Amino acid sequence: MTLKRVLDHADFLVLDKPSGISFHSEFEPGVVALAEAQFGQKLYAVHRLDKGTSGLLLLAKSSEAAAKLSELFQNQQIQKFYLALTDQKPKKKQGWVKGDMVQARRSAWKLTSTLANPAVSYFVSAFYQIEGRRAFLVKPFTGKTHQVRVALKSVSAAILGDELYQGSAADRLCLHAYALYFSWGATQLKLVLPPSDGADFLAEPLQQYLNQNWAEPALLDWPSYQKPTTSKTVE
Repeated sequence: MTLKRVLDHADFLVLDKPSGISFHSEFEPGVVALAEAQFGQKLYAVHRLDKGTSGLLLLAKSSEAAAKLSELFQNQQIQKFYLALTDQKPKKKQGWVKGDMVQARRSAWKLTSTLANPAVSYFVSAFYQIEGRRAFLVKPFTGKTHQVRVALKSVSAAILGDELYQGSAADRLCLHAYALYFSWGATQLKLVLPPSDGADFLAEPLQQYLNQNWAEPALLDWPSYQKPTTSKTVE
């Protein structure tokens, strides 16, 4: 498989990760190993995407760049935006999803009401002219395993193709790492990448909606989030 390069910077690569490829090598090479083989250099992971998730993946070209990028992610200085689709009716159309995440059955996770070390996301959503379908634009402020999938499941909007969280059947997991915004030295980087595969993602009404309304995700009216200095519990 040939990986698509979105940006080739002196310090890092940005790839379009395909859906269906594991991040780490398991029974077959993962996306990091595939990228190292294709581009002929050692690469360092600074964030990860689930096997079914497609989209923008940042890989550092040195341990020094990896340390700096990891720090940017940790300090919320890299804005991330995910695109997801559902055919279920959510409990709310936009807002915060906050809570600790604990392991449930199989390899699933679930959201709890405590806020000791919470997963924090904010989302907006909209219909896009296909009956029963709703698109979500999600901004995670933390980086927990399955965070976006669990957040949408918690508001009764499991993602299309997400069998683990009771999403309706689809030809792929309809979750896509859509945009990254961050500063690197004096350069302001703005990367927006629409999905390139999956029948639901490629539907014309959705493409039109993205172009007209969500072409610049960071320009929407997002609330800010400050990581609490002390833990607390929702009563």
